[in-house]
Amino acid sequence: MSETTRSIAQLQELVLALPAPERDRIARIYHLVTTTGRLVAPPEMHGWIEKYFGSVAAVEEQRIVKVTNLITLEGALFNELRASRPMEARGNPEVEAEIAKAGDPFCHPETGTPADVFGRVKGKRCITASNIAKYDGFHGLVIFDEHNPLAFSEESVADALHTALAWARKAHNADNAARYFFFMWNGLWRAGASIIHGHAQMTLSRGIHYARVEALRRAALLYGVAHGTSYFDDLVAAHRSLGLATAYGTAQVLAHLTPVKEKEILLIGKRLDHDMAGALYRTLDALVHRLGVRSFNVAVYLRPIDAVQEDWSDFPALVRIVDRGDLTNRTSDIGAMELYASSVIASDPFRVIEALTAPAS
Repeated sequence: MSETTRSIAQLQELVLALPAPERDRIARIYHLVTTTGRLVAPPEMHGWIEKYFGSVAAVEEQRIVKVTNLITLEGALFNELRASRPMEARGNPEVEAEIAKAGDPFCHPETGTPADVFGRVKGKRCITASNIAKYDGFHGLVIFDEHNPLAFSEESVADALHTALAWARKAHNADNAARYFFFMWNGLWRAGASIIHGHAQMTLSRGIHYARVEALRRAALLYGVAHGTSYFDDLVAAHRSLGLATAYGTAQVLAHLTPVKEKEILLIGKRLDHDMAGALYRTLDALVHRLGVRSFNVAVYLRPIDAVQEDWSDFPALVRIVDRGDLTNRTSDIGAMELYASSVIASDPFRVIEALTAPAS
């Protein structure tokens, strides 16, 4: 099968074509099921179907690929009909004008936002604030100098991460029992941002890491015990075997096989260093400028700031990035399936990796 014909619909065939050691590695992590959904459309629907799906035949038999990560129990359902749609850049002049309009409290953060009890951290292109309605005891903001959250640069992304880590060290100095750091960037309202002005958030928690981070740590430990190898190394290798991985320096970039939602990308590195910051910038740049993404979530998983009783020895720096959909769409991108069953995905990871590895125009 040529590189140009690779798609998520042919995932099982792609896996079967691999050498045995690579097949075995994938089978340790993933359970794959391919099925066909069928329907009978009345003649009265044919015109509508052809307008939106191209042909009646395209909907009469639909190939569905179900991928389950046996280690983390994350799952995704890919419908060939949905995943084969082209991913085109899109924009709306009215929305773009709304994004560009300044004037919210984050435009003057030193008077429009509260400070943390230990003060503020000033970066080259950002400043911290204390979140006024907190998730946790320490819950801060990194407020970008640039109002438009889509007008980021490699320098501004690296500076936001560096400033957030400096904030975490100050918070830890104020309370050395707070050591579990979490960074999140909700880009615009579809991703949960209540204020347009570019900003990220960070927390420093006590006692135990957040549930999903802790669940991943425990799952990876059990995998290491069972198979005598690193889960994260095998995860990268499994994606690389299928052509779903690339690298930026030491940072591994994966088009995720069990995405939480559209176009999810994982970055994996030893630490949140220059290469990881560069990989995050390049990923966001590709999503925004090649795939038309206008709203996204970024999450950063890290080891605790200092020594704890739990074993974090094999846990990498991990960044998750996901598209949150069209800013003009009133329909939510998640429903009961995503909340309580498995994610339903309309994008093909093979098209995502193509966008990430395409040469700069």
